[in-house]
Amino acid sequence: MRWPLRRASRGERLVVSWSGQTLVYLLATGAGNDFTVIRSGVELQGTDSLEEFSRRLVQLGLKGYVTDVMLRPEQYQLLQIEAPAVAPEELRSAARYQIKEMVDVHLDDLTIDVLKVGDGQGRAASQLFVVAANNAVVRDVMALANALQWDVRVIDVQDMAQRNLQSIEEPERATCALMISEGRQTLLTISAGRELYYSRRLDLPDGFMGMTWTAAVTEQQAPLDAYTPVEEYVPGYAGGGYGSDFSTTGAAPASAEQSDIDRAQRLLVEVQRSIDLWERTWTNLPLAGVKVFAGERSDELAQWLSRDTGQTVSALNTGIAFKGLAEISAADLPLCLPLLGVLLRTEVRKA
Repeated sequence: MRWPLRRASRGERLVVSWSGQTLVYLLATGAGNDFTVIRSGVELQGTDSLEEFSRRLVQLGLKGYVTDVMLRPEQYQLLQIEAPAVAPEELRSAARYQIKEMVDVHLDDLTIDVLKVGDGQGRAASQLFVVAANNAVVRDVMALANALQWDVRVIDVQDMAQRNLQSIEEPERATCALMISEGRQTLLTISAGRELYYSRRLDLPDGFMGMTWTAAVTEQQAPLDAYTPVEEYVPGYAGGGYGSDFSTTGAAPASAEQSDIDRAQRLLVEVQRSIDLWERTWTNLPLAGVKVFAGERSDELAQWLSRDTGQTVSALNTGIAFKGLAEISAADLPLCLPLLGVLLRTEVRKA
């Protein structure tokens, strides 16, 4: 099975993800960097059989489309390896052997592909990304596709979709993107020249989107150009888990708000570590800024990270490439937004 799976398409495009019995879909028209969203939504399978669920989707008018599928991060691994010194046609089989100690299933149970790191030149030439998805995940996706008579044109992954979204405004410069929705993980990517160079999944404490992330800024606080280095305020994690007790023995218990702030700092620390690693490794590609998405709290997240990392941080702007975004409900937008990035895909293969 070749990755991405690709067929010819025309007219309206349906982009979907199918994970955890949850279908997220987005129907759009357009091409290039000019798309119009027609419809979108989130449908839960619940206790329905595949046949019953498919009938429900047919009633929603989702049958028979040319379709792009995006796998969610929980459905695959994105591994970075040293590029094996073999002929291009042997890369996939060589990479399969190289990742055997990095995966927890038998290699025969995986669908894999290799992707260039960055532009494949200079330092990047020695590195490859390997996408590894369990065959059962691909079969599950294709079972729903067959039931809905979808002509599946692409099976893509969220890292690449996010790369496309963060490249809308500044395609040639190096930018970092952080997209947060409900859940226990978020995806951080760094791209330059429309190519993905770095991707990392960051753990979030439970209920992160409902937390207080930072204390309110007051006139007495330090100005923006005097931010405290993150190493100086890493909270003491007893055992390293988010369920740890963050209070110091013998000290008065922290307020719920302060506890939230302390737990949220871990994300800030990991974002700063990723940025520091980038700046040490890719000195020829200085980071132009950070794009973030956190639903209705995107501006708040941007202000927090800007203040405490010293980076130029702004909310991700997709309106310049997509019309009709107002048709996507605020509740559905965090799940639907990555699908927009699949529409922007231009390459047939990355390696």
